[in-house]
Amino acid sequence: MSTFALIHGAGVGGGWFWHLVEAELQALGHTTFAPTLWNGDESETLSSYADAVIDLVGTPEELIVVAHSFGGFTAPLVAERIPTAGLVYVTAMVPQPGESPDDWWTNTGFSEAVRIQAARDGGLTGSGDYFHDVPKHLADQVPDKEPSPPSNTAYYEPWPLDAHPAVPTRYILCTEDRLFPAEFQRQFVRERLGITPDEITSGHAPALSRPAELAAMLNGFRFLPESRSGR
Repeated sequence: MSTFALIHGAGVGGGWFWHLVEAELQALGHTTFAPTLWNGDESETLSSYADAVIDLVGTPEELIVVAHSFGGFTAPLVAERIPTAGLVYVTAMVPQPGESPDDWWTNTGFSEAVRIQAARDGGLTGSGDYFHDVPKHLADQVPDKEPSPPSNTAYYEPWPLDAHPAVPTRYILCTEDRLFPAEFQRQFVRERLGITPDEITSGHAPALSRPAELAAMLNGFRFLPESRSGR
């Protein structure tokens, strides 16, 4: 059985975002950790967030690090520093060396990708309705669960690694994501990781809209050397 470190993104309720996926994974015999990383301390860096994850999970025998959205800037820092069997991005930002989260949007061509997709779907993409397929009773809880936003220090600092960690890597693309259009994800995943994403029919919050399906995907991955990124 594996240990899953589940790293949340922004605007989704902190570590609570993963609670349904945790229940599914634990029922399969896995161990899970889903910390809430942001506490309003403006001195915290991306490395500080990685420290918090590492301090919590320790060094389990088979660690799978999973990142959602903004969590993509933290997860590879964890995978670089402690033994990691696999790294999974879930509709997540994939950083390049020296790139800040603030720069990521421009560097990836995000705005143009949203403009193109919004023209196709009548303005749904980019509308701010990122929980459109999440049950209402869950979506209504997100604002109360949401921690402070990531610090400005973390948001504007260059990503500190020289390269993506040499860890077997998968990417789960959400086909109905209204924040990161599907084709946009396919392109930057191909360019930055050199892999073809796995896909799930979901909006931007699959841990709340499709927890059983997402957990089944995570449980089903086999992280062999040939599944590593193309770096």
